[in-house]
Amino acid sequence: MTITLRRIACIAIAAIPAIAHAQNWPVRPVRVIAPFAAGGTADLLGRITAGKLSESMGQSFIVENRPGAGGVLGSELVARSAPDGYTLLVSGVASHAIAPALSPKFPFDPVKDFAHIALFGGPPSVLAVHPSLPVRDLKSFIAFAKTKPRELTYGSPGNGTQGHLIAELFKRSAGFDFQHIPYKGASGAVVDVMAGHTHAISTTLTTAGAQIRAGRLRALAISSAARLPDYANVPTYREAGYPDLVATIWFSLSGPAALPTEIVNRLNGEVRRALQLPDVRARLLPEGIEAGTMDAKAFTEFVAAEVKRWAPVVKASGAKAD
Repeated sequence: MTITLRRIACIAIAAIPAIAHAQNWPVRPVRVIAPFAAGGTADLLGRITAGKLSESMGQSFIVENRPGAGGVLGSELVARSAPDGYTLLVSGVASHAIAPALSPKFPFDPVKDFAHIALFGGPPSVLAVHPSLPVRDLKSFIAFAKTKPRELTYGSPGNGTQGHLIAELFKRSAGFDFQHIPYKGASGAVVDVMAGHTHAISTTLTTAGAQIRAGRLRALAISSAARLPDYANVPTYREAGYPDLVATIWFSLSGPAALPTEIVNRLNGEVRRALQLPDVRARLLPEGIEAGTMDAKAFTEFVAAEVKRWAPVVKASGAKAD
């Protein structure tokens, strides 16, 4: 046997345990790290999906919240975990597309250090105002803002969040200005705009939806590609002439790099099936969340494209890691 043949034989023999592991997986509970606080959209999607995976795969998928640094701490923990399928991550646009551009020293590569498995989906961003503001749509809002240069304020969940970045893109595209007030999360921003302390808010539709439905906030535009059935009276940025503002605050399932392809593909199929179940769709649609349908390859390409998309926006906004 030549050296080359010996090497091939050794590689093949070494691969047998990994293949057997992937075929038998999972044989014990799986941790799903949610790198954000409990109660948010990431936590909601992680827990709904984990519950369905537990039912379909015969093992517990246990969500563990590890918040910190905008999702970076929990994501780094998973990036450094063994690629055995027993530590997974609720990843997302904040931790994997925006955060890397906020800091010159970032602890992981958002594409190369992960196996990106499946897109959960996510809500669009919404621009909403206090009902007392004399505006009904984006056109009247822009006209009003131009009569009060730098007087209007808007809140967002924080510097570098997608709510912040979409609002900055909007004001540059429309040629007006309003002042950003960053909050430590969306709840404080919602409270202050309802109280009249700020004029507007740019955040997820999930966060502001209940107040919009109750008439305590007036939605001017959402960042989805088309109007949503549960918010049919709210126009999109795109139909108002701003096609660059089509975006969702997406969340997803990822694992450490080198996770076996068999596990990745199996999880992708199970997640996509779970997201189409009637009870799951009934839970997500009122939140403005459209479920993802990509296979693992397409989703990985999507993540890479999102990294490239948001880096220059972050730079132009001047946002830095808090």
